Amino acid sequence: MSLISTLNSSQFLLKTFFFFFFSISIFSLVNARSIKSTHHHSIELDESLTYLWPLPAQFTSGNDTLTVDPNLTLDFTGNGGGSGGSVVVEEAFERYKKIIFKHGAKLAKSGEYFDVNRVTVIVHSDNDELQLGVDESYSLLVTKSNERSIIGGVSIEANSVYGALRGLETLSQLCKFDYGVKTVQIRKAPWFIQDKPRFAYRGLLLDTSRHYLPIEIIKQIIESMSYAKLNVLHWHIIDEESFPLEVPSYPNLWKGAYTKWERYTLEDAIEIVAFAKMRGINVMAEVDVPGHAESWGAGYPDLWPSPSCKEPLDVSKNYTFDVISGILAEMRKIFPFELFHLGGDEVNTTCWTTTPHVKQWLQDHKMTAKDAYQYFVLKAQEIAISHNWTPVNWEETFNNFPSKLNPRTVVHNWLVGDVCAKAVASGFRCIYSNQGYWYLDHLDVPWEEVYFAEPLEGIKSISEQKLILGGEVCMWGETADASDVQQTIWPRAAAAAERLWSDKETTSSKNTTSTALQRLEYFRCLLTRRGVPAAPVTNFYARRPPLGPGSCYEQ
Repeated sequence: MSLISTLNSSQFLLKTFFFFFFSISIFSLVNARSIKSTHHHSIELDESLTYLWPLPAQFTSGNDTLTVDPNLTLDFTGNGGGSGGSVVVEEAFERYKKIIFKHGAKLAKSGEYFDVNRVTVIVHSDNDELQLGVDESYSLLVTKSNERSIIGGVSIEANSVYGALRGLETLSQLCKFDYGVKTVQIRKAPWFIQDKPRFAYRGLLLDTSRHYLPIEIIKQIIESMSYAKLNVLHWHIIDEESFPLEVPSYPNLWKGAYTKWERYTLEDAIEIVAFAKMRGINVMAEVDVPGHAESWGAGYPDLWPSPSCKEPLDVSKNYTFDVISGILAEMRKIFPFELFHLGGDEVNTTCWTTTPHVKQWLQDHKMTAKDAYQYFVLKAQEIAISHNWTPVNWEETFNNFPSKLNPRTVVHNWLVGDVCAKAVASGFRCIYSNQGYWYLDHLDVPWEEVYFAEPLEGIKSISEQKLILGGEVCMWGETADASDVQQTIWPRAAAAAERLWSDKETTSSKNTTSTALQRLEYFRCLLTRRGVPAAPVTNFYARRPPLGPGSCYEQ
């Protein structure tokens, strides 16, 4: 993505330049202390809105207010207790208890009555394997127990432990602390929610090659993804700038890291995958070849066409493919997800045509540079498939040689709007990441453009719509590191998350813009309460702090 990003970066810098001077002018005219919020009054939330994000598929609510016992207990039943399934739910329950009862969990008086003191979770499958298309549906019932009611309290029913996780997230959003009575309450009960995701793949790309992100930051991002019901972390680990991942069979690849302290061990990567799985999130790794790979040659210079022409990787040597095979073999031990991203974007073949030995190889094999690009991508696909992976490639591969790609290929759109429509018409599956809306490093894209972007745009046939796996927002790291990455991701990633989870019919009318904004502002405040440094929703540029005083709920 570097070429396009360079263009976008120039536009972005120009806009930033003007915005900076505009801001300076304003602040020179108005003393900062005199910027007063117009909202001195107490802000009342619109109680007619459902403050759940993403919005469930179907739900009904009532008029009761229930109190929730700080000593809430879990009753786990069904077939889901086998092979670690109960551990997934039990650990999630404990995490959510800490979130729900942040205020005064030990303040309950002895003998005090609570309407809700137990959460019953029923899971029907004992299979806790996490793969693409795992059943994340759930039903959630919240009722007041009384003498006429057999069912009381909270029950979550799901076919898999991952559906149960999504139900627990929804429950946690229903629970609100009332400062007046110092008790956690569930308002508008009874609730009956039947919910399932619109798309199987709901992703966030995280780039750790342009700036190294510490393990703790990656875990915080994974945790926050679960709050918005995202379920795939696309880990863009390595790129031309740095190679931070340990590959034991090729130990010198690590020399491509920025420093010896900005690296990921195998154990780090395994820990991230396990941490994500406990939150129902798959990790899809990416090795972007043949372009975007200059950093590989820091440890193995023979991978470069020449010391003065370092990218793409040398197509003429079997050694290049031996290294790729070695990397993928090591990564297969870490990443159980069935999809593996092979990149394939922005390949400038000049090095191949200007380096004598590669140029000779092309002539000997009667190949043009474009033929060699195709040859490289297909060979990398063969390697990935030999390791039992389904290859994912950026759209340039489809744009250049669609009939040659392995039929199992998942096409990843990023450049232009109609690629997914063309890909599914050709029988390929597709992931939507249109850069005009879902590239989070494009700071001038407002939340509503993120929200109304549509993965199925232009695709009328039901059978073709089914080939759209879903979509992904992309957090490219050129201008994001540990200091600002989470503010850049949130809350705009949540706008895409609702598009990917919730029914289009209930969330896509332009009339919903104002109500969606209120709900998104509420969710942004929920994130900040949970320790996620999410930026204000309506900033002219993403990740900027507020310009003056005001409520979190009206920024």
